[in-house]
Amino acid sequence: MLVVVAFFLCAASSVSASTKDVAVGPRLNNNQLYKFSYTTEVLLDKARRSSERSTGYRISSDVNVNLVWRDPNTKDDQLIQLVISNVKIEPANHRPEKKNVLHGSTMESILGKTKLAALTKPFLLHLKNGKTKAFYSYWAEPATIKNLKRGLASLFQYQLHTGKAVENDVSGRCTVQYQAVKGQVTRTKTLDTCKTSETGFTTHSKVLGISKKSNSVTVFTLEDGFIRSAVAEETHSLAVNARRSTAAKVVSRQNLMLVGTEAGPLEAAGKDVSQVVKSIDGKLAAVGIVAEKVKSKCKGCPSLFEHWQSEKKQLEPASLSKTTAPRSFLALIQSIRKASKDEILKVLKSASKTSLPQVVDAVTSSQTPASLDAMLEFLNFTDAKGLVLQERFLYACGFASHPDETMLKALLDISKGKIGSTEIKESVVIIMGALVHKLCMKGGCDLPTVVEVKKIILEGPDSTQVESEIQMYLLALKNSLLPEAIPIFTKYAESEVGSYSTIALTSLQRYSVSLITTEVKQTVNRVYHQNRRIYEKNVRAAAADVILSSNPSYMEVKNLLLSIGNLPHEMNKYMLSKIQDIVRFQMPASKVVRQAMRDMISHNYDRFAKVGSSSAYSGFMTQSADVTSTYSLDILYSGSGILRRSNMNIYGASNEAMLHGLQVAIEAQGLESLIAATPDEGEEDLESFAGMSALLFDVQLRPVTFFKGYSDLMSKMFSMTGDPMNVVKGLILLSDHSEVIQLQSGLKASAEFQGGLAIDISGGMEISLWYRESKTSVNNRGALVVTGNVTVDMDFLRSGLEVSFETEASLDFITTVQFSEYPFLVCMQMDKATFPVREYLTKYENLSSGKSAMSRNKKTLLVPGSEFPLHQENSNMCKKVFNSNW
Repeated sequence: MLVVVAFFLCAASSVSASTKDVAVGPRLNNNQLYKFSYTTEVLLDKARRSSERSTGYRISSDVNVNLVWRDPNTKDDQLIQLVISNVKIEPANHRPEKKNVLHGSTMESILGKTKLAALTKPFLLHLKNGKTKAFYSYWAEPATIKNLKRGLASLFQYQLHTGKAVENDVSGRCTVQYQAVKGQVTRTKTLDTCKTSETGFTTHSKVLGISKKSNSVTVFTLEDGFIRSAVAEETHSLAVNARRSTAAKVVSRQNLMLVGTEAGPLEAAGKDVSQVVKSIDGKLAAVGIVAEKVKSKCKGCPSLFEHWQSEKKQLEPASLSKTTAPRSFLALIQSIRKASKDEILKVLKSASKTSLPQVVDAVTSSQTPASLDAMLEFLNFTDAKGLVLQERFLYACGFASHPDETMLKALLDISKGKIGSTEIKESVVIIMGALVHKLCMKGGCDLPTVVEVKKIILEGPDSTQVESEIQMYLLALKNSLLPEAIPIFTKYAESEVGSYSTIALTSLQRYSVSLITTEVKQTVNRVYHQNRRIYEKNVRAAAADVILSSNPSYMEVKNLLLSIGNLPHEMNKYMLSKIQDIVRFQMPASKVVRQAMRDMISHNYDRFAKVGSSSAYSGFMTQSADVTSTYSLDILYSGSGILRRSNMNIYGASNEAMLHGLQVAIEAQGLESLIAATPDEGEEDLESFAGMSALLFDVQLRPVTFFKGYSDLMSKMFSMTGDPMNVVKGLILLSDHSEVIQLQSGLKASAEFQGGLAIDISGGMEISLWYRESKTSVNNRGALVVTGNVTVDMDFLRSGLEVSFETEASLDFITTVQFSEYPFLVCMQMDKATFPVREYLTKYENLSSGKSAMSRNKKTLLVPGSEFPLHQENSNMCKKVFNSNW
């Protein structure tokens, strides 16, 4: 028995010994010098292009590696020394001398004596079981030099067996996958798991945002367990979701090749790594293997004020319809983000009265602590005369690409203080709702300021009896899209005040269908079918929109169909047009609508032959692989032929996300007395009113009133010029993406993508009693610029790429109504003018000495103008209107 036990113990010990002797990572031989050739290159170009014409550079050198110390107890605990020598820098691709900034330069003239000496100074790497335990270099060395050394050192970290691991290297703390076969190990790094100290930000909207794809693969060819060659390639592609041709690609490559071995220094004696390092050079320190931040210095760059002086002409109102305005706007934002509060205030105080609103847009959109402080000091919210600048500031906050709690806190403090203008007070609260939504989307719903603002707007509607204040809180909740607000909207949907009901119902339509409960559906159906009280037509129309967009049941649709024929004349026509539009445009509810229409009781000639001028129509503006844009026009008239509601919507869908780009709603009521007509049921006592409400890029703005009350109506009637009233005008930062991409080579690529829009939305309403004709117009003018800039800056050498596109466009929606007879004539026109789309590709390189080279390509596409198609009835009606006018 003892013999058997002894046999198994001996066998177990021999297996353990053999296991200990198996290498798990690279092992170096004592008294041997390994000589390598090493190259690393970085290439920048537009995505989907060959790298032959890319901009970038290649660094090549010799590298000597030797073992300094090994733990006597384990062969896989090693300290190795690496020495870089014979450094060369050259363009990554061949180029003419005139475009080669490195031509005629020496390494000393490019790097400078200090940096060249630092780069060629020996450094140490402590490896244990193939993983980096410590990286030793000098604190005094420039960060770019240390990072290049870290990039080289990271190639000596690998494991010899297949599996997943979490490692620290120059890229950060990353998850990696190893695949080992005989004589070769492949390491695939999951780059989106890498954690570094670098921070960035991006736009919350996927439609307006940036998509990024990254991969990193290193193939190690081994001989006797050590590196014979290591080839690494890392690719990062960034593209604008709405236009994927506006994309940039960064390719980083490393190639380490063993060229020979020779006798090297003996292994140092010592029990502890730190003692061995100290004995080699007391100034060597464990500086960490993860790349450190590099502060780039801009030599010869203009100050913010100097930059403003060169751009200010492009930001005058006369230039806002041109692409030069948003391009200057984006450039100014970049300068403001690097400026102090005092520098920003200097620009604000020096701007002309006409350009100042655009400067306010740029400063607020910069979203830095200094820019926010400058705006709060510059604006005086107690002064009612400053309404224009104050509202531009608030709207820029609402459109902020990456707002923080500080911005929301600033608006909260403003709302608690004295505000000179009622309109500004309303805008402050409405925009706070938009900021709550954006902060909650980023996971900040529990931030103290967000919690406080949520409480204010959720309790707001029931805390006051003032109509304008209730509307203000409801609009803030509409922007917030808080699930907790759904019961509030459900309650106000049945309000006796039509404006409350309309806001509540249009708000419910913005929520995900999954949040629309049975209770909400029952309430909305009660409103449409008037089970408890009589409602205005536009309220019932809004209720129908909620029902049809919230996954309606068969019975809900059938009841809607059965109501057609029992509604007021124009409401009959509107609902009929709405149903037909859903079926024709293949909307989500089209399947259940078709099922309900099989029933001849609900779908018959009597119901579907109703006449009228109201309509609902949807169509495609653009369809491409990148983005799909749709429009819808809903128009509801009163029985007397006067506009009751006009609603134009534009949506954009990209990257499996939806963006409500634009909604312009014009409402009018109580105008029947002008033509001695009888109001429709439920609208007998309505006050004369006309106004416009705009929602832009998912942000509801403060509504604009054309007139309110009979006396105001008559004064406007006699002073009406037909000129449109401005609803939104300014510069908007549509997309905003900034990040630092840490490359495995130790280099860093800075990526900045921005989209700027100069926009002018106006609307008007004109009524001629003499000609018994009314005309409403919504005019949209815009200039868009999107730029993507990727730069690799080594402090002594800078290489970059800019991809961009720009366009100028206009979209007009005009409705002409002749109500001299019934059925009255209605002509709707939705026109876009011919507009250009220009694409640019710019590549540039420059040395710290000032020597530079640049190339630029341009491509222009002309998009022909057109009139968007509406239903055939409209075309027939327009012929009659224009013939009668002629």
